[in-house]
Amino acid sequence: METSGICAGRTVIITGAGRGIGRAHALAFAAAGAKVVVNDLGSALNGADTGETPAEQVVAEIRALGGEAVANGDDIADWEGARRLIRQAVDTFGGLDVLVNNAGFVRDRMLVNLAEDEWDAVIRVHLKGHFATMRHAIEYWRGESKAGRPVDARIINTSSGAGLQGSVGQGNYGAAKAGIAGLTLTASAEFGRYGVTVNAIAPAARTRMTETVFADDMAAPEEGFDAMAPENVSPLVVWLGSPESAGVTGRMFEVEGGKVAVAEGWRHGIPVDRGARWDPAELGPVVADLLAKANPAEPVYGA
Repeated sequence: METSGICAGRTVIITGAGRGIGRAHALAFAAAGAKVVVNDLGSALNGADTGETPAEQVVAEIRALGGEAVANGDDIADWEGARRLIRQAVDTFGGLDVLVNNAGFVRDRMLVNLAEDEWDAVIRVHLKGHFATMRHAIEYWRGESKAGRPVDARIINTSSGAGLQGSVGQGNYGAAKAGIAGLTLTASAEFGRYGVTVNAIAPAARTRMTETVFADDMAAPEEGFDAMAPENVSPLVVWLGSPESAGVTGRMFEVEGGKVAVAEGWRHGIPVDRGARWDPAELGPVVADLLAKANPAEPVYGA
């Protein structure tokens, strides 16, 4: 396996790395010279425990190619589980350089049918799962920085078009992914002082979460470039995890097939200032004028 790539010698944690995009990330980082901690619970698409060990299978793949990897089966949304994950990387490989938050599952419903436990479970694994691992990772990196040891670390979070534009039938998932986008911005502003950049991706690829919901769009072609292959997402993530990306932080990247774009989120609009409190009856034409001048909203997926 390549040992002189752009992540040579770096230690990387990837959550949800047993299958799909996470597995592709793990193999790509290993090919770029990184030592990889492969985290995966082996859960079913809806979060249920399957008893499988996909993390160990990915570790075996990496080792068979000459790379270095270890498996981790902790629940990243459990506070102590997230702490153990970070500690395993440090104890096994002597440090931590990159955290890729990828783990998640879906419990799709129209909002009118969405149950409380379906809301809580999805928010927990995606949003709390991102926060918990970031919290323990930054504690480690802050300690290194305060001890005078140089830190050149990276966090790459995983949002979604469902969080950036909304998605019919995925209110819980979209809310969690929108929260991850906001969390990324705040973490980027707070973590820079310790030598840590924080970015996020909104990927489109064929995974267990997308191949049934968007079956026609995600189907692999009989020949030619497979734009929806999860491996297409990983090169950008590997680059973001490398020393080359040091000047990039607080950004959201859309990635699909061979396409990469920087998404532009909420921005301040040009205001109309009355200089005093508005009368509600006055606001109709004012809002109409503001909307006429504003860029149209991006369509919600599935609408």
